[in-house]
Amino acid sequence: MTFSDKCNEIFSAATAHYHEVDHVDAPMKNPYELKSIEYYLFLKNWIDAVQWHLEDIIRDPQIDAQEALQIKRRIDRSNQERTDLVELIDSYFLDKYKSVTPKEDAVINTESPAWAIDRLSILALKIWHMQAEADRQDASAEHIQQCGQKLNVLLEQKKDLSAAIDRLLTDIESGDKYMKVYKQMKMYNDPSLNPVLYGQK
Repeated sequence: MTFSDKCNEIFSAATAHYHEVDHVDAPMKNPYELKSIEYYLFLKNWIDAVQWHLEDIIRDPQIDAQEALQIKRRIDRSNQERTDLVELIDSYFLDKYKSVTPKEDAVINTESPAWAIDRLSILALKIWHMQAEADRQDASAEHIQQCGQKLNVLLEQKKDLSAAIDRLLTDIESGDKYMKVYKQMKMYNDPSLNPVLYGQK
């Protein structure tokens, strides 16, 4: 099993698990050992699934303004959790390949493995929801056809992204590429960097 196979299997399971309860406040039942890479992958997709549905809720034109503000702040916290978790997954790869000496002509990738895996997690959710739209019994034939076409594109994207992730990991392991992770510096969440926040002191 390739690493992308593992990711896709766990992301599909986590996505299905979320939609069994289908509520943003439902407790997560992560079946994997705490702090294992499998645990973090499952948690990653769960966070993405909850945030996906929060984004749906906040777009309700009839939503109460106070509720919308609370959800927006929850989405902000979720984004920070997502970023922190991606960096944690990258730490796993940094540790895994720490003994590899990059070749003299080794190059850096445009994104780290974990940020590519982040996109694969989101893709699992897109595929689940597009499949649901393609299967709707109350939708028009045109809607179902369009969603079916979009679903095929998403499935092709999943195949391509999975192959790219596995190739990247192979290249890092062989020394043809090397990892260099830059911590995300989200200034708006930092009370010492956001002028609206530090201006209130």
